[in-house]
Amino acid sequence: MPFIDVSTIRPIEPVPGCRMRTPHGQNLMLSYLEMDAGAEVPLHSHPHEQGGILLKGRLQLTIGEETRLCQAGDLFIIPPHTPHRAVAVDGPAVVLDVFSPVREDYAALTNVYIPPVQGGS
Repeated sequence: MPFIDVSTIRPIEPVPGCRMRTPHGQNLMLSYLEMDAGAEVPLHSHPHEQGGILLKGRLQLTIGEETRLCQAGDLFIIPPHTPHRAVAVDGPAVVLDVFSPVREDYAALTNVYIPPVQGGS
């Protein structure tokens, strides 16, 4: 099952106004995050490296000491243990995050594991 139809994955709501779907393999996790207008992922940190791209909307993103207003197409990388926060600005936003290693807390909530393809090279 290396191809994923995100609409078939049951979303979880880690904070009000934010729904995410988090399929993962052995070493990385994708997080398709939909944020309602004004929704906030509060300041937090974790031991995982996180990268992402804003797919739709506008996002006020704080990483460490820096805050920027991101537009669709903007990319970011958050080093492990770095405080960060996100707020959907002027409407809803959609973000695709990638975590490495897999976030165990999200994996336990969704249990959408994508096993390796047999016979792949």
